Amino acid sequence: MKTILDVLKGKLIVSCQALENEPLHSPFIMSRMALAAAQGGAAGIRANSVVDIIAIKESVSLPVIGIIKRDYPDSEVFITATMKEIDELMTVKPEIIALDATARPRPGGETLETLVAQIRARYPSVLLMADIATLAEAKTAQALGFDCIGTTLYGYTADTAGHSLPENDCEFLRAVVAAVTVPVVAEGNVETPELAARCLALGAHTVVVGGAITRPQQITARFVAAMGA
Repeated sequence: MKTILDVLKGKLIVSCQALENEPLHSPFIMSRMALAAAQGGAAGIRANSVVDIIAIKESVSLPVIGIIKRDYPDSEVFITATMKEIDELMTVKPEIIALDATARPRPGGETLETLVAQIRARYPSVLLMADIATLAEAKTAQALGFDCIGTTLYGYTADTAGHSLPENDCEFLRAVVAAVTVPVVAEGNVETPELAARCLALGAHTVVVGGAITRPQQITARFVAAMGA
């Protein structure tokens, strides 16, 4: 019997997210984005917030990687940072939950190990994706039993600032693929179809693309920059 990760192997996941300060912020709009992605051949959706996931699941039957982005005053971790977000997400039962698995201090001083143990005890069937930024974090995530590991936060932490996934022919992705045995999800600055295909060729299990598909303000800005307008 195929698992969700088997279904996603070699396929595209589209991240349908718009934050409160963005023009497309709306569960309805995200649901239409997800429908468009499904019609284009996407195999899965990554979505932020319970309300967006509800709307998306009403529109498409694709598996969802669910997250909740929430700021905490005592931590830079904001992607599914605590058990509170896990409990909220499980009210809509995404097939996979992604959470920040970086080494940064977590809200309330909680450890990643403790959080993962709590999740496994309360929701043993949900798949967990580790959003990491360093090779050491990838290895730790595998040791903690994450089902898959995403390069999501590479370039978005203090330790990795100034870097991006495509540099040096996806050097970081290649290092993560070589270091772990669980499926690796290529995510973060995958801006072209050619780069997505390259990520698969380098050993990524699946690829998540967000802004290059679902954030028209970013797409427009790239055109404007290229034209010198």
